[in-house]
Amino acid sequence: MPQGVPTHVPADGLTTRQRRNRALVVVHTGPGKGKSTAAFGLALRGWNQGWPIGVFQFVKSAKWKVGEESVLRTLGRVHTETGEGGPVTWHKMGEGWSWIQREGTQEDHAEAARQGWEQIKRDLAAETYRVYVLDEFTYPMKWGWVDVDEVVAVLRDRPGSQHVVITGRDADPRLIEAADLVTEMTKIKHPMDAGQKGQRGIEW
Repeated sequence: MPQGVPTHVPADGLTTRQRRNRALVVVHTGPGKGKSTAAFGLALRGWNQGWPIGVFQFVKSAKWKVGEESVLRTLGRVHTETGEGGPVTWHKMGEGWSWIQREGTQEDHAEAARQGWEQIKRDLAAETYRVYVLDEFTYPMKWGWVDVDEVVAVLRDRPGSQHVVITGRDADPRLIEAADLVTEMTKIKHPMDAGQKGQRGIEW
């Protein structure tokens, strides 16, 4: 398996090890399928390293049981029972954390998103997790519920070695500029184009 070799080595005064282990801001955006799937894959790698994992779902309903949630919650129990891997915390709309428990107005959801972001800020300040998956977090920024400049500043100034992965379409250019790794999922073909709905094991 070929090893990745940087095409450019900056004169930043860091050693190879220091540069290699820098905490990253990762953005998965674009209209194609796989943004959240890729983010949860990174979370699985982090769990395998023994890192604490925090997942924050900003749009999906609490009633929507995605497969990755079941797997990561199970791995969290494995860690609790055996010490293997790392602890996992999964925050989602409707489970108390900060989201309202019922359907509400747009302002209700906007306030819930702001509360969610406030919790993330507290966790970043406390270095609660090593990997944060902010699933579909581009949308609260796009809709003006959360201030993009504040997000960029908080992520830039976060302490320690905390990796943050943000998913969702239409990532703000300021977030893209601030991120260390940006992948755009581009749709070439999708079964829905042929009238096929999502299916078990593929979409959830």
